[in-house]
This record gives sequence, structure tokens and C-alpha cells, in this order.
Amino acid sequence: MKNYVLTLIAFATLNLTFGQETITFPDQSSVITTGLPFMLVAPDARSASMGDMGVATSVDGFSQQYNPAKYAFSEAKSGLSVSFTPYLTRLVNDISLSYATYFNRINEYSAVSASVKYFSLGEIVLTQDANDPGVAVKPNEYAIDVAYALRLGEQFSMAVALRYLRSALRIDTVDPNANPGSTFGADITGYYQSEEEAYNDFNGRWRMGFAIQNLGPKFRYDDGGEEVFQPTNLRLGAGFDFIFDEYNKLGLTAEVSKYLVPTPPKFGFVDTNGDGEQTVDDPSTPDIDEGEPTIITEGQDNNVSFINGIFQSFGDAPGGFSEELREFVWSLGAEYTYQDSFAFRAGYFNEADDKGARKFFALGAGFKYTTINIDLSYLFSASRVQSPLENTLRFSLTFNFGDGEYNEY
Repeated sequence: MKNYVLTLIAFATLNLTFGQETITFPDQSSVITTGLPFMLVAPDARSASMGDMGVATSVDGFSQQYNPAKYAFSEAKSGLSVSFTPYLTRLVNDISLSYATYFNRINEYSAVSASVKYFSLGEIVLTQDANDPGVAVKPNEYAIDVAYALRLGEQFSMAVALRYLRSALRIDTVDPNANPGSTFGADITGYYQSEEEAYNDFNGRWRMGFAIQNLGPKFRYDDGGEEVFQPTNLRLGAGFDFIFDEYNKLGLTAEVSKYLVPTPPKFGFVDTNGDGEQTVDDPSTPDIDEGEPTIITEGQDNNVSFINGIFQSFGDAPGGFSEELREFVWSLGAEYTYQDSFAFRAGYFNEADDKGARKFFALGAGFKYTTINIDLSYLFSASRVQSPLENTLRFSLTFNFGDGEYNEY
């Protein structure tokens, strides 16, 4: 029997009773949670080895994940890329993320691309008792998207991606009428790549990119469930390539990202006995369904549409501006390339302790033989919160067709 830990998002609403007693705040997590979190997992080894970044790195076969606008700068006519990422390998061996993407440059100014992202939660055997042989079920989630990239100038391009998402986490053997949750989303991205410029001891090239990802309506995991936000997020990045000679190149890149969904507010409770702790005698807020007014004592109401949530996300943190700044995640990455055939990569990813506490170092390497690219990456956790990808070797493979057909460098 295969076992694994399946963590689903739980949403609870706390209410407030009015009175003259003191209103106190219990410890509450300020971590922002959304549906479909697998959409933000780095699917390929190159981006993973540089700290889960990709909005401003140079173009590769997996640009669909972070910034499909980069495909308009590809030197290859087209490419097919596949990757496989084991998940929670210390606990199980059948949870994984698979990714496949294809792109094709239509001409010098435009490109089209598509990808499939599949997250398998492994196999669970449901049993009623010790003598029950059980029924095997395989929950999963996937996304299918297409994108179009267009160069608006010699050094700048933009892209739009449209996406269908499906989440089959409900177990239909328990509820025969269960329907998978599904929704749609979109990305808007941009990429800038300068001409190669001569400096005193080396040549160089600037890179910049932005992406607004997973724009789309709220959805439900099941028919009777509560609506949840998609993982809408903003990415901004910039980098510079040190071109020392025709054989040696070093690229440095920095990236920041932020959820564009509301921060959960904090509610109080009525401290009837004045001990500062909530007990059975200290009621929370009244039930909203009863028509009682609800007061959000810190932050703002997060029961809003996804459009309102985007604008609200920049100023609704209960802790004020300082907490808003802590909601930005940042990463640094470096990539040394020799003769366009071998690459060594390193990166660091940082998230505030009260916003998820994800911190890790990553290393990776890449090899190119004729038209085939092979990439590997490895993650080292640097946080008290263990990463589900810690000590995991990730593997990616890219086939380039018509390599060198376009001269962009």
C-alpha cells in the first residue's frame, strides 16, 4: 500500500462578538495560500538550479513557464523540451511533476508555444478496515497552455499565454458525484535583451523581464466547496551577461516576485476573563450567515473578486508596509558557460519567515551535444522548514531544431 502526505488548503472564517470586553488577537499565520500551488513549482532543472528564476534569464526551451516572450529571441527555429521532478522523495516515490513544452518561431518577429504540466499525487489505497483490500485512486492536477510572442522592437518582445487548469483532488469513490475543479487563466509577459556592448575588459549584454501570471477567476475544488484564488503573481527580473571572449561567458540574474492575491486578515476574539488567551468562554466573531456584522480588526476583507484582489494585494497586509515588503520573494542566480557546450549554475532563493520560510541554495549543470541540451539540478534547504524538493535531483532534456537559424547574439 502506497502512502503519502496530501496537504490540501483549508479555509476557516472567524467571527467577532460585540461587547465592552477587550478584543485580543490570537497568533495567526500570515502565509498567503492559494489553489493550484503546483503552478509555481519550477518544472525544469535550469531555472531550479538558479533559485527558481526564469523571467529574465536568457531564452531556453522551458521559457514557457516563466516568460514565453523570450521565444522571440531564440536562435533555434523550434524546440521540444521535457522534464521530470520527483516530489517528497523522503516520504514516497510516486509523487512527481512532469512538464513538456514546444515552441516554434514563425518568423524573425514572432513565435508560438505550448506546454503541458502534470502533477501526480501518487496512488492511495482506500480501506474501510484491516481486512478490506481497498480501492486504489490517483489524484492529480494538470494545466495546458498556449502562448504567442511578438517582438515590438529590436530588443523588446511581449507575449500572452492562455491556460486551462484541472484539479482532480476529490476522490470519486467516496463521492460518486464528485466533479474535478477546473478554471482558466492567462499570463502577460515582456522581455528585453540589449545589443552586445563593449566595455574595457569584456563585452556585455543586459536582460530584463516581467510577468503577470495565472490571471483568472476564483474557482472551487468541488461543487460545494469555497472559492479560492489562483496563484496570481508578479515577477520582475534583471540580469547581465559578462562576455569575456568567444568561449567564456558569465550571466548574473536577480528576480523578485509577489502574490497578487489578498493577504488573510486577522480577526479578534472577546477576552471575557482578561487572560489574553482564547478559551471556550471567549467567543469569536458571529457567523456571517446569521446576518451579524463582521469587523476585520487587522487587514482587509479578502472575500473579493480576483480583479479587486490584485489591487488590494499591494496594501492589505495586517502588519502594514513592512509586512507588504516581506511578501516579496527574491532570488539570485549565476550561470557560467564555456563554449556554449557546458554550463555550471548556482542560485539562492529567499522567502520571509512569516510568509512561508522557504530558503534554499541550488546547484546545477548543463551539457549541450549538437542539438540536444541536458540539464541537472540539486537543492539544499537553508530553512527550518524542510523543502519537499530537498536532496532531489531534477532532470531536463531539450531538443533544438534548426539551431542557429536565427542570429540573435
